Amino acid sequence: MGADHAQRAFIGSFTSAGGRGISVAAFDRDTGALSLLASTDAVADPSFLAVGRAPGTGDAVLYAVRETSEGAAAAFRVDDEGAPRLIGEVRPVDGAGPTHLALAAGHLLTANYGSGSVTALPVRDDGSLGPATGVLVHEGHGPDEGRQSGPHAHQVLADPSRNWVLSVDLGTDSVRVCALDPESGSLRLHTETALRPGTGPRHLVFHPSGEHAYVLNELEPTVTVCRWDAAGGVLEPLGEAQVLPHDHDEDGAVRTYPSEVVVSHDGRFLWTANRGHDSISVLTLDETAEKPVLAAAVGCGGRWPRDLTLDPSGQWLYAANEHSGNVSWFAVDAGTGIPVHTGSVEVPAASCVVFA
Repeated sequence: MGADHAQRAFIGSFTSAGGRGISVAAFDRDTGALSLLASTDAVADPSFLAVGRAPGTGDAVLYAVRETSEGAAAAFRVDDEGAPRLIGEVRPVDGAGPTHLALAAGHLLTANYGSGSVTALPVRDDGSLGPATGVLVHEGHGPDEGRQSGPHAHQVLADPSRNWVLSVDLGTDSVRVCALDPESGSLRLHTETALRPGTGPRHLVFHPSGEHAYVLNELEPTVTVCRWDAAGGVLEPLGEAQVLPHDHDEDGAVRTYPSEVVVSHDGRFLWTANRGHDSISVLTLDETAEKPVLAAAVGCGGRWPRDLTLDPSGQWLYAANEHSGNVSWFAVDAGTGIPVHTGSVEVPAASCVVFA
């Protein structure tokens, strides 16, 4: 993938809800605008994407989950302006409903919501995937009988030191820290951090310093602030902050389900996407990075923002609005962190945006 392709974005969507699958868009760095170029539905319901590089060639590779009952993951070549092309086989993840994926230690990891597990698949020299080498099955439940009758791994990611893998489980109100063996691809549970029961943790993001992490909760509109000890692989909860104004639902008619959390490159701001309230919240961070304060909440430019993403420069913020079928972009005010809606593009059943 050449220099021209550094100005590309990839958008995932639910084919089962009328989405195009994976769409490729040109990215205008000056205006933030996305212009659709091509799409592929080679994999059903590619709800989450990640960009990496083939170990043997250095070529850019796009990875996608298949969020179905028989979950799978796939690799795509993105070396021209056309639609991404499959590399190798679509690999089963030996789990149900994968909702997230990440690269670590020569492997692709998937968080499998339906089966409450995390899977590791080796990345081959050409970027294609090998068969699953390790599956770590979560155990436990939470107090919400409708959503927490069992484990539901929703996100998996490597920590900034690249020594640990963290998995966020909505069903067990906890975050697991795991060790991934780069040779065998096996996963071993190291520690498990319990969060407040019933909060339903969904996604986590690290502060640029690598010393703190913020866990966004789906079942309550809060973010849990944690201290991260990379040497010991220990996540320590410190407190919680509200991500919505106290009067956000005075009549109780609309419940809000936060979906994604993003931190600014300079560590001064935290943004969350809030489904139901259909907003983007702005929280400020002080020098300690331990006390987020809600500063504003603005409209997401659509309905049901499932994902929130910064462009590589940190100047533009993107919301993938699933129910309204569009991706909106916002100019980020460098002084206040408040995003200003600038434009949008139609993408039916949009679920995520990633940049090459």
